[in-house]
Amino acid sequence: MLPDPVRVELERLDGRWRQLPLDQALRALPGLQAFVQHLADEVAAASGMPSAPVPDLGPAVVVDQVRVMVFDMLRAGRPEGLADRLAALRRQLS
Repeated sequence: MLPDPVRVELERLDGRWRQLPLDQALRALPGLQAFVQHLADEVAAASGMPSAPVPDLGPAVVVDQVRVMVFDMLRAGRPEGLADRLAALRRQLS
């Protein structure tokens, strides 16, 4: 179960991403991919596992990748600041 602030920010991020024209989404994609990789690296470190690259699956699924990594962060016991980080990511999608 997601904490309410995290759930709300994931929904807002998803909604904003779906509103972006393709050219803007393609320009923003590297930032979202970097965010996903950063979360993956944090989860790996918290789990005592080596970091691994997250595959580039394109703009159609990058928000799903964010969602998966948020769940992994919560499962790894790392909820601190997730809602704020998601809000900052969403604000970058202008």
